[in-house]
Amino acid sequence: MRSKRFEALEARPIKKDGFVKEWPEVGLIAMNSDLDPKPSIKVVDGKIVEMDGKTREDFDMLDQFIADHAIHIEDAEEAMAIPSIDIANKLVDIHVPRKDIIKITTAVTPAKMTEVLGYMSVLEMMMAQNKMRARLMPSNQCHVTNVKDNMVQIAADAAEAAIRGFDEQETTVGIARYAPFNALGIMVGANCGRPGILTQCSVEEATELDMGMRGFTAYAETISVYGTEQVFMDGDDTPYSKAFLASAYASRGLKMRFTSGSGSEVQMGYAEGHSMLYLEARCLYVTRGAGVQGTQNGSVSCVGVPAAVPGGIREILAENLLAACLDLECASSNDQTFTHSDLRRVARSLMQMVPGTDYICSGYSSTPNYDNMFAGSNWDAHDYDDWNVIQRDLRIDAGLQPITEDALVEARAKAARAIQGLFKGMGLPEITDEEVEAATYADGSKDMPDRDVVADLKAIEDMMNKGVTAVDFIKALDKEGFHDVAQSIFNIQYIKCAGDYLHTASKLSSDWEVISAVNYKNDYHGVGTGYQISEERWNQIADLPWADDPETI
Repeated sequence: MRSKRFEALEARPIKKDGFVKEWPEVGLIAMNSDLDPKPSIKVVDGKIVEMDGKTREDFDMLDQFIADHAIHIEDAEEAMAIPSIDIANKLVDIHVPRKDIIKITTAVTPAKMTEVLGYMSVLEMMMAQNKMRARLMPSNQCHVTNVKDNMVQIAADAAEAAIRGFDEQETTVGIARYAPFNALGIMVGANCGRPGILTQCSVEEATELDMGMRGFTAYAETISVYGTEQVFMDGDDTPYSKAFLASAYASRGLKMRFTSGSGSEVQMGYAEGHSMLYLEARCLYVTRGAGVQGTQNGSVSCVGVPAAVPGGIREILAENLLAACLDLECASSNDQTFTHSDLRRVARSLMQMVPGTDYICSGYSSTPNYDNMFAGSNWDAHDYDDWNVIQRDLRIDAGLQPITEDALVEARAKAARAIQGLFKGMGLPEITDEEVEAATYADGSKDMPDRDVVADLKAIEDMMNKGVTAVDFIKALDKEGFHDVAQSIFNIQYIKCAGDYLHTASKLSSDWEVISAVNYKNDYHGVGTGYQISEERWNQIADLPWADDPETI
């Protein structure tokens, strides 16, 4: 006979997830590995000649890049002499301000930071994250995609996402050549919802950079770095080539961040016997050394690897905190589905939601997950109400707010009409009134009519060959009567020229103020300090449209 209890438990969603025991020799261990390098440093004549047990003669290309560009050498030997447990305590201590901690954490080695974080519990890391976040207030980012690459639906979903609170939005493609239309859809749609939304289109790097320079996008994110030399080489890249690419984006005023995350090296088979956290530390040091303002990290698309081993979700929080300790903007993932358990996916995200990161999700799916072309998110459009209620329950600001159905329909309709007008003004294939209405009321691509893909792709090729830029989009929108949207697109191009939003952890307000770690520094130092939810913001979060009015019950 079998236990009825065990039979019931075996039917639970959690039993569909994959779990493995640790195997440190191949890197299948989240953190606290005995095989990780021991922290060490030696500086001679202003140059690091020994780091984490290696002499300079034995450095690989990551070691050399980190030693030469990522560590504040002047303070390195003094910072490295501080016991790791003491640094961990400083991270948690509300009386030690962020500015004092940053002087230490940017002057120590990857192995030292790995050791520091290894002492800390999840609760202690959350306390530290609350203090170490670069920008004063948290925010959120979303995916806006669909399986049909339908730019009308993208525009409508982007507008809805904007009024729900997302400050950054990202799209990608099913068919690579659709990228320019998808980029137009998300940029126009988002700025119909709220002026000042930053958008990107994630495709291969040459196309992404070309579109950014032409004004189709405002930022980039999917520039990947890795924690071992062999994985870098398999991608035909080096830390130096990535730094050059980052400079190319910055030279045209495009905000960008690198992407990294624990598990990628294990998945590629080149973890070199080190823990996932140590290898992610190397990625983050490369990011800092390249001069990039921020990172998308938190395992991201490889989340299934750390999630399978003991303490893996703790490690994800540790790598997010590590990014903040290196004074980087942190877009803390929460964007890849990894579990069949609703309880587990919420638990994974609470550690970023509660203390707040610069962008809590680097891809909350603004569509049902069947339309998510990034392989499905940990959260999707059907979770909006749950996310908003969790904020309300805990009195936290996780970047979103509830909206009414009327506001949703209005925003989606405006965006669909605006992209219709843009296409008309630029002589692109017709967007019909039927498509506009469908996008206004759609839940996903199953509710959208099909487009003539061949005609669209031919039009995209012709458009790109003509050398169109944001100036053409602005003129077309203005000619078709969408003056406010044209002005928003113009303002984004203007801000690129100014360059202020290249600062760490930047976002734009609806009145075009650049909000970043420069002018809104996180100054948390105890109860009642740091970011405090304003009365206006709390009313946004608390006012659920479906909540009963006690006076009318």
